[in-house]
Formats: sequence, C-alpha cells, structure tokens
Amino acid sequence: MLIFTVGDVVGKAARDFLIERLPVYKKFKGIDLCIVNGENSAQGNGISPSSCEQLFLAGADVVTTGNHVYKRNEVYEYLDSQKPVIRPANYNENNPGKGYVIADKGRYQCGVINIMGTAFLECVENPFCCMDRILPKLSDCKIIIVDFHAEATSEKRAMGFYLDGKVTAVVGTHTHVQTADEQILRSGTAYITDLGMTGPLQSVLGIKPELVINKLKYQMPTRFENAVGDMILCGCLIEADEKTGKALSIERVVIS
Repeated sequence: MLIFTVGDVVGKAARDFLIERLPVYKKFKGIDLCIVNGENSAQGNGISPSSCEQLFLAGADVVTTGNHVYKRNEVYEYLDSQKPVIRPANYNENNPGKGYVIADKGRYQCGVINIMGTAFLECVENPFCCMDRILPKLSDCKIIIVDFHAEATSEKRAMGFYLDGKVTAVVGTHTHVQTADEQILRSGTAYITDLGMTGPLQSVLGIKPELVINKLKYQMPTRFENAVGDMILCGCLIEADEKTGKALSIERVVIS
C-alpha cells in the first residue's frame, strides 16, 4: 500500500498548486491513501469549509489540522460533519471536530490520527496519554498514520520511538521546513520530524520574508501576508505492508 502525506498547505496559491500537481503525482505513483495537512489552507491563516473542500478536490482522502484549526469559527460546524477532516485529538473532547478517522479503502481500513505537541504550544492533553487512549479504538486497522503537529524536534522524535511498532507512520507537521531524517524505526514505524509545507518557495514558512523580518527586528505587531511566486509541494511517500501494518519504506518528496 502506498500512502502520500502532504505538509501544511499555506494559502490560496498553495491550494491551487496542490490541485494542479497532486492528481498527476497520485496517478503516476498509484497512491492508495493521501493525507493532507490543511490548518493554514485558508487565505491568511486557519482552515475554512471552502479551503478544505479544495483540498478534497485536489485528491486528499483525509485532511489533518493543528493549532490553527479553530482560528475561523465558520469551520466549527464543518468539523462536526461526516467529512474526513480531523483536529488534534488532545483538544478538549467537547470541542468541535474529531481527533481520528477510519478511511475505508475496500479490502482494508486505515486509521488516521491527529495529535498536537505541548512544548511551546497550547495547553492540551498530554499527547502520549492521548495516544494510549485512542489506539485501542483503532484495533481493527492494520495501517495507522499519525500526524503529530508539534514544535519541538525532541517531542516529535520521542513520540516516534514511543509509537514504534504500534503504528505504521508518525509524520511531523507545523514547522513548515522539511527535515532530512526520514527513517524506518527498529520495530517498523516510518518516521520524519517534519513533512515541510506546500506553499511559496521564497518565503518564511509561507509568509512574505520582509514582514517576518520586520516583526523579528522591531518586535512590533505585523499583519502577515502569504508570499507569492514559485510554489513547492512537500511530503513523504510511505510504502506499507497491508498484512502487518509495518512500513517498508519512506521517501521525502518535493514537487516544484
């Protein structure tokens, strides 16, 4: 089974680029399951019903999110719908949305879980305890993919080793810069610290560089705007054994 996981989509231009490039790549590789992080897919920030629908139009089977999921209140009802869009499972259980979804791929079912780190981010349920709580609910799924939306590399690495052998893959999101540490861990779990982003190449995490520089240099409030220009699509291609749920390979992907 081939699974393609796509890093944070940033803004409208990135959505358009995804719609243009993702279907071609999926067909060329024969992708069975595509997971896209869309927490920054709305123009400016956050995710909206319309921006999420465009991700599905591009070919996403499941859309994951992160700490910006509740930025726009128009998405709350949408998160509670039957759409395969999920938010970090370790937010309060009464919050809009669900933390995991089971994608029915015919002869097998695939679990997709979204969790968020606590280092340098919001105060949510401990992600390790959250995973202990959720995994038994997906006992019928051989293939389980975890989008760990976190800031600290150490927290992501620790989660990878904690879940090694329990899930098919742990892929990090949030920092928007693709890391070069993809590997198969000892017990068969594919891991990468960060998938990177789908967005403007000449940018700071998708934002116009001059705006970020001014913010950091003068420490004054700055209204961020998405950068324009050449786009990149970053992610990972993971091959998994359908019978065991173990990862067979993981490959970084950058499409320009």
